[in-house]
Amino acid sequence: MDKHFLTPLFAPASIAAFVGQPSDPGGQTALGRTLREAFRAERFDGTLRFLDVCTQGTLEELAQTHADLALIALAPRDVAAALEIAGRIGCKAAVVISTGIAAEQAAQWRKIARREGVHLLGPNSLGFQRPPLHLNASVAGPLARTGPLALVSQSGALTASMLDWARQNGVGFSSVVSLGPHTSVDIPQVLDFLANDPATHSIIVYLEGIADARRFMSALRSASHAKPVVVLKAGRKPAGNEAAQTHSAAIVGSDDVFDAALRRAGAVRVRSFVELFSAAKCLASRYRPVGKRLAVVTNGGGPGVLAADWINEIGLDLGRLSAPAQRSLQPSLPALASLTDLIDLSEDATPAHFRAAIDTASADSQIDGVLAIFSPKAGVDAAATARALADIPRPMPKPLLSCWMGDASVGNARAVLAEATIPSFRTPEAAVGAFGNIAAFYQNQQLLQQTPPPLSALAKPDIDGARLLIESVLAERRKVLTEMESKSLLSCFHIPITRTLLARSANEAMMIATQLGFPVALKIDSPDISHKSDVEGVALNVMNGTSARDTYLEMMERVAQLAPDARINGVTVQKMVRARRGREIYVGLVTDQPFGPVIVFGAGGTMIELMKDRAMELPPLNQFLARHLIDRSRVAETLGEWRGANAVNMEAIEDVLLRVSEMVCELPELREMDINPIIVDEHGAVSVDARIVVDSSTQAVASPAGNGYHHLAIMPYPARYRREWPLPGGGAYVVRPVHPNDAQMLQALVQGLSPESRWFRFVSRFHELPPSMLSRFTLIDYDREMALVATIMERSTAPDGTVLDTERIVGVSRYITNPDQTSCEFSLVVADEFNGKGIGSRLMESIIDVARDRGLSEMDGLVLAGNPDMLKLVRRLGFSVKPFPEDPDFKLVTYPL
Repeated sequence: MDKHFLTPLFAPASIAAFVGQPSDPGGQTALGRTLREAFRAERFDGTLRFLDVCTQGTLEELAQTHADLALIALAPRDVAAALEIAGRIGCKAAVVISTGIAAEQAAQWRKIARREGVHLLGPNSLGFQRPPLHLNASVAGPLARTGPLALVSQSGALTASMLDWARQNGVGFSSVVSLGPHTSVDIPQVLDFLANDPATHSIIVYLEGIADARRFMSALRSASHAKPVVVLKAGRKPAGNEAAQTHSAAIVGSDDVFDAALRRAGAVRVRSFVELFSAAKCLASRYRPVGKRLAVVTNGGGPGVLAADWINEIGLDLGRLSAPAQRSLQPSLPALASLTDLIDLSEDATPAHFRAAIDTASADSQIDGVLAIFSPKAGVDAAATARALADIPRPMPKPLLSCWMGDASVGNARAVLAEATIPSFRTPEAAVGAFGNIAAFYQNQQLLQQTPPPLSALAKPDIDGARLLIESVLAERRKVLTEMESKSLLSCFHIPITRTLLARSANEAMMIATQLGFPVALKIDSPDISHKSDVEGVALNVMNGTSARDTYLEMMERVAQLAPDARINGVTVQKMVRARRGREIYVGLVTDQPFGPVIVFGAGGTMIELMKDRAMELPPLNQFLARHLIDRSRVAETLGEWRGANAVNMEAIEDVLLRVSEMVCELPELREMDINPIIVDEHGAVSVDARIVVDSSTQAVASPAGNGYHHLAIMPYPARYRREWPLPGGGAYVVRPVHPNDAQMLQALVQGLSPESRWFRFVSRFHELPPSMLSRFTLIDYDREMALVATIMERSTAPDGTVLDTERIVGVSRYITNPDQTSCEFSLVVADEFNGKGIGSRLMESIIDVARDRGLSEMDGLVLAGNPDMLKLVRRLGFSVKPFPEDPDFKLVTYPL
């Protein structure tokens, strides 16, 4: 059960190939002939048998045939029969290599595959390659060379082009997977497999569409946590939604949302085919930078300046040598060398000078990566300089990129760099861009680590009151809340608002304004008017009661002329917010297809659509994500001390963002929202105006009580499963869901287990968890799996006498949903010194409760036959225990939920 469910597809021991007979022109397609030739060109490590759907034999012969994988490259009329035969001979996976298959035909084949228990890759797929296994199950060209890079592509043409480029540039692959538009095995499943594939160190993805955002984000987050993932997406949609009822929806395009989703998933996005190749070069070299400070070592000032300009243009920092490093390096360089900004070795630089400069920069803590630029010079051997780089011991502590400028005179040098797997580029800009793309991996990894709960630590909101308000609006068959309703909804979540009262007559407007105190603002209140300014429905700085009365009458008359069909509730009156040096910001919400709700932040006021300052983040948020969201906006530069004004209260802005995040999580009916403007100064923030759009017509909405938050692309941290239990003999322990920050505590638990306990849990003799397994166990998708940890607090005394309370993990139970989506597989481990204290039973009971709460029907697992304590525990809990047919050393235990 430890094998991934796609192992029969991507690592088969035996293959049945249905490619037609060469003697039958009608039965063998051009793709079938290509596939047969691919197997002739490369010998597969496992067993390969060619079968024919028309003449392949009797049921008795079928019973004697077994294969893990069926490769099908036949005319469409024969594919269904081949899939049925694949099921009968025990295939767990099949690849249908074809082009131009309609959705209806593909659906029929998927139905047959599901009935036969076969995972189907295709149709409209070129197949896949697994170079480490010498397996070319594709028609995308010769088998690629072996390497640490995996390619997943939704374009057959791009797949073939990428392989052709890789052959010329010395890039190897662990896997190459071509996915069609109607395939059953999709990108999330392939990413999930590659995340756990030891031969894959990094992944590049070409993406054209996403069917299920939650599954895509789950798989991408898991893969990105284990290894770098670079994504190129086609089909960008600009901002400018004509039907939008809020400013936020009008200025946010789906491409902006895709950027935000990739950042939150810890992946890196590139914008062009060329950038994808550049990123592939760096990834293939296994470089993983930890910052964005790039030092430039050059023998020419002009190319170095071009590189520095592009470093600044794309938001990187020019890496400068520290003063001690400069003093150490300067004596060994030519007299004209300069180390102030660029590491300019001058035209007199030799290979030894390049080597010394790169060694110094690599050892400097102020530098995260090094770019070596060589300009051809008379009497200087370009290849010898390249060999100086190639001779640097591996692995290098930091990324090293190269740019050998020119062409005819540097060809041999580039070959030397390629042989040494040092990424080489023809222009400084391309080299800097490649480093920038990979450096973004580190920045996005910080976002990936964030797993906030749906509710923050702030005062509890009035969720029931908010839901009643929305229900009343929907009961009236309305979707747009009035300003009064919108502000009431904000108040339920303790978002500061200006005191606002509704006047239904001119005299009421005058009396309310007098009570509030002048100056006041008057605004039309109508569920049918999205933008009040468009119908002259806003009046600011009304200074006295007479003006308030007259303004009311004039506004009602103007709006009646400009929007004659609009329903008018009256005019709202609110006191003007007087913050002499306050800044105007806005916080909004848009709903994207397919990523769902997205929180938007930027500069507010009447110029919002013109300025188009939009930073965005997927909910839920915590303080780190809220601050990161603020920092990415252009208005962030004005929030500190600015032109004589004091710095604003940043905590107040963060609190508003956290409150909006709570609203988004708990109110799935929200579709669009503008809180604009929010006036913020050193004293706090107050919302002046708000507009909210709701709708209940979506299948993504679910009640947060059970499997909730299905309207979110990222599952929040399930804090509701946290429980505290007493320990026998005194003290207590906490059972809670695992968190990414638990990695070191989990590793300590494994390291502290006895060899027998480690063997019982992992069937392995390792002393500690490998990094990939540790990341997979701590950053999980709470929707498809769950891990509960039992923790205690241990008290110790530091050498200075300080008393320290340290959290320690003493047990873990987990389950992961099986591919059938109805059952799950469990595991359990408890620290040896805590056996017999009831922690194992409590962890099992808790994980069973979670699985039942998620709607799963069965829990199963494998227990070593020689582990009597575990078998005794599961029997006591009600599990059935049976022999495991595939291995007599294990028992199969199952529990109906």
